[in-house]
Parts: sequence; C-alpha cells; structure tokens
Amino acid sequence: MSARRIFAQPARYAAIAPYLWMVLFFLVPFGFVLKISLSQTAIAQPPYLPVFDLAEGWAAITAAFSQLSLDNFGLLASDSLYLSSYLRSVVVAVISTLMLLVIGYPIAYGMARLPQRWQPIAMMLVIVPFWTSFLIRIYAWINILQHDGLLNKVLLALHVVSAPVVWLSTDTAMYIGIVYSYLPFMILPLYATLSKLDASLLEAAADLGASPRRAFWLVTFPLSLPGVGAGALLCFIPILGEFVIPDLLAGSGSMMIGQTLWLEFFTNKDWPVAAAAAIALLVLLVPPLVLYDRMQRRQLGGAN
Repeated sequence: MSARRIFAQPARYAAIAPYLWMVLFFLVPFGFVLKISLSQTAIAQPPYLPVFDLAEGWAAITAAFSQLSLDNFGLLASDSLYLSSYLRSVVVAVISTLMLLVIGYPIAYGMARLPQRWQPIAMMLVIVPFWTSFLIRIYAWINILQHDGLLNKVLLALHVVSAPVVWLSTDTAMYIGIVYSYLPFMILPLYATLSKLDASLLEAAADLGASPRRAFWLVTFPLSLPGVGAGALLCFIPILGEFVIPDLLAGSGSMMIGQTLWLEFFTNKDWPVAAAAAIALLVLLVPPLVLYDRMQRRQLGGAN
C-alpha cells in the first residue's frame, strides 16, 4: 500500500466526522421530537400516546403511518397564542439583531484598526463576559435595572431624571439584556472579517478620489458582508428561541415562543403540541440559513 493511500484513509474518516456528528446530535433528536409532535396528549408518563411504537414491529409501524395526524400543527395555525408568540419572537429577533449590528460594527471596526499588539487585548475584553455564568449576568441586570438599582442612582445623580424610571418588566430591559448578552457573537465574526481586509484597497480608493466615508461604503462594508451575515445569524437564531432573558427582564404582556414552549412542556404537560411548536420554529429558521448559504456561494463564485 502506498504512503499516499495510507495518509488518505484518516483524511476520509475525518471528512465523515461532521456528517456523523449531524446525524447523532441533530437528526436523531429531531426524529424523536417529530415523533412526539405526531402523538396525542395523555395523562401518563411520558405525557403522550405514541402514534407508533418501534417495539411493536414493522407491520404495526406501517399501519400506524397511515393514521398519522397533523392536528397538533393545525392547532399552531389556528390558536392566536402561538401565532402571536412566533410573531413577537421574529420582531424581537430582527430588532435585536439590527441593534447588535449598529453597536457591534463600530466596535469590531475599531478593534481591526488597532495596532497589532493591542488587538488580542481588545478581543480578550470582548470575551471576558463569557467567563461568568449567563444566568448570573442576567440576574446582575435585574439588580442594575430595579427601582433603586445602579442605573437609576446614576441617572438621578446626573440629574437626567427627576424620579426613578421603571426599567424592569419592560421591553426596554429585555432589549438591554439581549444586546449585552449577544454582543460578542456579533463582534467576533465582524472582527475576523474586518481584520483580514487589505489596507491597500482603501489606499487605492483614496488615490482614485474617494473620501474616507465613500471608501468605507464602497470597499470596506461590501467586503465585510460575510462577517455581517455570520454575526446576524449567530444572534438572530438563538434570540428567536430565547427564554431566560424575556422571562426575567420583560413584562408578561406577551410571550416569545421560547416561553410558550416552556409553558407547554413543563406547566401544561402538553408535549405533542410543544414538540410541534419546536418543529415549526426549526422550519422558521431554515429561510435565513438558506439565504446566508446562497450569499456565501455567490461571493465565493464572484471571488473565483
């Protein structure tokens, strides 16, 4: 056996590893959730009646497939609770992602323009919040935003307000918590893209008469779009299903889909409907992923 063939075998197995990972940790759990979503609610443990049971043999499974019902998915489309939860989740995710982009892009751009020796320090400062538990950080914001918290004390001391402002249990508090928690996920992909840009392109634009602002919009920003897309997806997808931040900081007027899923799973014990809602949420995430993939392919095709 040649040396080339010997070294090719590990490379072949390494190429299979990502697909194996996806099968074990995505497709298999997805199959269990889909199975539950096609089941019927029951007062039992677990709290559902399986439509088909693998232990009953292939004949029973084949017969069960002919009796599958999409009633749980139909309930999602007919009940205003789920529709409003999905709509609110999408609105919150879009607004939060735009806020994160507006705040994160200048920070990432400034980090990329720093001298080389200072850039690792700036990156470390961005990553430092991850050294503390996510839940502890959100509880810290409860103390900051409460009626006699640090934020109101600072605003009163600066005479910005004449009386303490109500922050907790509002959408404002929720957006503050989301932006604080997800800002590193926006900054890091943007920084990774901006730090690789060729400075000579800006020099060429300046030589051709472009002002710094025009050079930014014609050269820097278009070339940073892969980082913008990656950062937007890294923020939009988890925010869409966020549970902890809205539950602790936002009001109870309307719930996001993450809170609705928690309510169905752990309070109402309606696992089939909750599983159907989770499947619908996954389907909702497919279009932005497809859009990003097409954008990446188009840019790679243009580069080639």
